[in-house]
Amino acid sequence: VQLQASGGGLVQAGGSLKLSCAASISRFRYNDMAWYRQAPGKERELVATMTSGGTTNYADSVVGRFTISRFNAINTVYLQMNDLKPEDTAVYYCNGGALWSLRSGRPSFGWGQGTLVTVSS
Repeated sequence: VQLQASGGGLVQAGGSLKLSCAASISRFRYNDMAWYRQAPGKERELVATMTSGGTTNYADSVVGRFTISRFNAINTVYLQMNDLKPEDTAVYYCNGGALWSLRSGRPSFGWGQGTLVTVSS
């Protein structure tokens, strides 16, 4: 299984980025998917989830600013990030599995390389 996140970069506060994650997961459409992030010196945290049925959930810190979506035909999950803040600076990862496992930080698959998002003030 490969989880290849892309789309990160350097952006000013208030700007936007859209991350993509191509997942070589068998039966992708049946997996719940999630985005996580890990800031320097901090533990990895769950940012957003999207179930196979399309239900979404977000960390309080990103509600109203981030949107998770997926395109099952090409095994890809996205994270649209608007109104970015310096505290959003982190390496962003995607992963999949059952929702309970995603929420507990124990997704079904190994971690990919992630994509770095840096927000300048």
